[in-house]
Amino acid sequence: MPLNRRKFLSRSAVTGAGVALAGAAAAPAAEAAAPAHRGGRKPKRYALTVLGTTDLHGHVFNWDYFKDAEYTDAAGNAQGLGRISTLVNQVREEKGRRNTLLVDAGDTIQGTPLTYYYAKVDPITAEGGPVHPMAQAMNAIGYDAVALGNHEFNYGIETLRRFEEQCDFPLLGANAVDAKTLKPAFPPYFMKTFRVKGAPPVKVAVLGLTNPGIAIWDKAYVQGKLAFPGLEEQAAKWVPKLRSMGADVVVVSAHSGSSGTSSYGDQVPYVENAAANVARQVPGIDAILVGHAHEEIAELKVVNEETGRTVVLSEPLCFAERLTLFDFELVFERGRWHVESVKASLRNSNAVEDDPRITRLLADEHEKVVAYVNQVVGTATETLTTVEARYKDAPIIDLITKVQEDVVKEALAGTEYASLPVLAQASPFSRTSEIPAGDVTIRDLSSLYVYDNTLVAKLLTGAQLRAYLEYSAEYYVRTAAGAPVDVDKLTNANGRPDYNYDYVSGLAYEIDVAQAAGSRIKNLTYGGAPLDDAQQFVLAVNNYRANGGGAFPHVASAKELWSESTEIRTRIAEWATAKGVLDPKDFASADWSLTRDGVPVF
Repeated sequence: MPLNRRKFLSRSAVTGAGVALAGAAAAPAAEAAAPAHRGGRKPKRYALTVLGTTDLHGHVFNWDYFKDAEYTDAAGNAQGLGRISTLVNQVREEKGRRNTLLVDAGDTIQGTPLTYYYAKVDPITAEGGPVHPMAQAMNAIGYDAVALGNHEFNYGIETLRRFEEQCDFPLLGANAVDAKTLKPAFPPYFMKTFRVKGAPPVKVAVLGLTNPGIAIWDKAYVQGKLAFPGLEEQAAKWVPKLRSMGADVVVVSAHSGSSGTSSYGDQVPYVENAAANVARQVPGIDAILVGHAHEEIAELKVVNEETGRTVVLSEPLCFAERLTLFDFELVFERGRWHVESVKASLRNSNAVEDDPRITRLLADEHEKVVAYVNQVVGTATETLTTVEARYKDAPIIDLITKVQEDVVKEALAGTEYASLPVLAQASPFSRTSEIPAGDVTIRDLSSLYVYDNTLVAKLLTGAQLRAYLEYSAEYYVRTAAGAPVDVDKLTNANGRPDYNYDYVSGLAYEIDVAQAAGSRIKNLTYGGAPLDDAQQFVLAVNNYRANGGGAFPHVASAKELWSESTEIRTRIAEWATAKGVLDPKDFASADWSLTRDGVPVF
């Protein structure tokens, strides 16, 4: 039976206590040969391995629901908790199960049609509803603790709390606090005791930290209910407490990248990717499991500024493609355990097969979702693809903006804003999405819009839209007129991801990539005339952008006219179903193009 979340708060949520499982691992010693100690005695030693995953995003199987096929990529990666379970079993066999700890750094319940299905189609929140597939899989594998990710909040707090109830492990978030009392809303930490033969036990604490960006990205769900202070300040508060409680080893599981950067500008005073800052600034941490950035970091060593000690960081690749191993060597000297060394390494999911125990456990859920995404909702008159969408105005992205325009126009009908022109933004999320000619299924449409974003209507002026487009155009690498154009090197300037490049429908404009960033938008018109900076427009945007994601200017502070909780992906499916036929003449428009000194690039 799933365990109730109150078991994890038994010390009292009011005092902000975490999870303490004293004597949870009555383990035999993992001892190694040691050099002679003073007086000829050998000190006691203990070897501990902390295993970590992050950004699982609902990947249980090595299956691509959008392609209805086994997952493959050019790098030969494999995905899913089925593979992770096999790797974990191997490590537990090698190290001794009772000398291991398994944790995760968040973003668990959003990201695939599997997780969408059990949040929206057959929701876990329904009376007598199902147990979430991620809870089932992670319980079966035997996770000890999981940090909250920002995407845990995408379906609202009710869904997250229900998932929490279904888990046999705590969801940690030291910096996820009650907005009024500022006391922890989730367990801040987890502590486990490992027995060592002939020596005092080893106490290991795991501190969970999540991302301050939740306050922006899921504002609709958390505003006035939860607050998310900075990782650095909360680590500085909790790590000394854990040490004072007798923790011999302190591991931080942080849903926060290591770069020290933020995607949301100065909208909140806290750093989005703060893991390395935590290592540098907060003494007393031995290792940090890093998440959120979807990067692969086998081992990163950061020196703490106060103590001079090295903190080891590791980020396993997302979607269960990698498993991190932190191998600790401890020595018992002067009446206490000391961490002598920490080494981090990665294991690759492509080296093993799925654990049949996990695939059997969730076979029914998997088949339900496969059937759901393969429902035919219409037909397409021609193949639509995103292959060139990041540098050419592609009809498939116009489909998104057309749907958003129609939904917002209908929502504002009869209001004081009904007469204003409605524009829409959309991003080329995927470079491989395709809606084939012929039958169109839910999975075809879902692959076009891979995020669970919802729709918001904002009020902006022509001048603000001009600034918005200039910021978006910074996505392109400056390329001189006459120079060869390599499309693989033309985009993603300064590391900007594709999802932070926007089309804006309803306007016509050129992006001159030969010009410096900030001076690239040329011949910007509306209705065939130069854009009036004072004119008001309604901009249909996704909630990520509306709340400041990507740090686009003006949109986060703009007046909100309307919003809804239905996913844009669902709206696209509804639109396609109602039309019956997807014909580009119903949605495609030539709004923008790339130029160099006025000459088209393509």
